[in-house]
Amino acid sequence: MRITISRRAHFNAAHRLHNPNFSDEKNEAIFGKCNNANYHGHNYELEVRISGEINPETGYLLDLKELKDIIHDHIEEKFDHKNLNLDIEEFKDILPSTENLCILIHKILTSQLDKKYHISVKLWETARNAVEYPAIN
Repeated sequence: MRITISRRAHFNAAHRLHNPNFSDEKNEAIFGKCNNANYHGHNYELEVRISGEINPETGYLLDLKELKDIIHDHIEEKFDHKNLNLDIEEFKDILPSTENLCILIHKILTSQLDKKYHISVKLWETARNAVEYPAIN
């Protein structure tokens, strides 16, 4: 029987949405306040969902403490109180949009968890704006 568990987490980070191939006017038109040269920050809320089969020996899909530790060690420690543009190597060549951040978080978690699990990530940039990966079909 397939089941889904979830764990929520939180981190704060700053970024700037700026495409160096665009003029200043085009960056301002597309990204607006998110193009602030001095960066801006978000209080990101994260939900990680893991789906799979319950282990009959433990009654768990995955020990939530293990998931908590993975999220803390590989996501919160990596991104909390960081400037995504300047401090995160993966964003040296791509825009640190919430979409790209969500995909990166998914990639990191996928590398840390057993391949038998289906992993989905939902990341709130604000209380009203969220991104989910993989996309809901």
